Amino acid sequence: MTTTEFERARRPEHKGQRRDAILAVARDMLVEAPLRDISLRELSRNVGLSKSNVVRYFPTREAIFFGLLNRELEFWLDELAGELPTEGAQPHEVIDRWADSLTRRPILCELLAALGGELERNIPAEDVRDFKLANGAAQRRLARLLEPGLGLDAKAVRELVSFSIVVVAGLWPFANPSAAVISALKDERLQQTRVDFPKRLARALKLAHTGLVQERSGTSGAGASAEHS
Repeated sequence: MTTTEFERARRPEHKGQRRDAILAVARDMLVEAPLRDISLRELSRNVGLSKSNVVRYFPTREAIFFGLLNRELEFWLDELAGELPTEGAQPHEVIDRWADSLTRRPILCELLAALGGELERNIPAEDVRDFKLANGAAQRRLARLLEPGLGLDAKAVRELVSFSIVVVAGLWPFANPSAAVISALKDERLQQTRVDFPKRLARALKLAHTGLVQERSGTSGAGASAEHS
């Protein structure tokens, strides 16, 4: 799309194309820089529009990235549907595939990490409602994909999916630290503090899965442990 194409977009399809163009530029910028360093002014300049024109489609910078988050979730779920183990796989195998697939989506992980602390802070209530409804629908879709292989009822799988968002949000920043932290971690005394994202994510989900299985079966957690590789 050129910088002047659909400059006064009024038809629904033109407005949709403009929104798509804004989200595409936002994604490209996330490949090159962390979300916290991307301003609405810079994003607008890269789109080829004025800031006032961009906010016709998304009211704030945060709304743009919340919209991108939901889009990335849908793209990931389309991919994950073909990556999960076939019928007969053990729950720990399903969780490993889940964690590995998510790890290959760094932009999605960064957006999930920013969800509570940044993306929901400067956005109109109506837009938050719409974005969160879409986000909830994506999480339910993920739960439906996972449910056949986890040996849990739908409610428990939904709880595990919700937990996974919190775990990603907590682990991702520590697994992708600043240049100064990366340099400091070269000290052999700090090697144990390095965060292996897919390994930690999978282990956390396996532990949570084991807890949910025990809760549903009414067994004690004493002496039990999650399967982990």
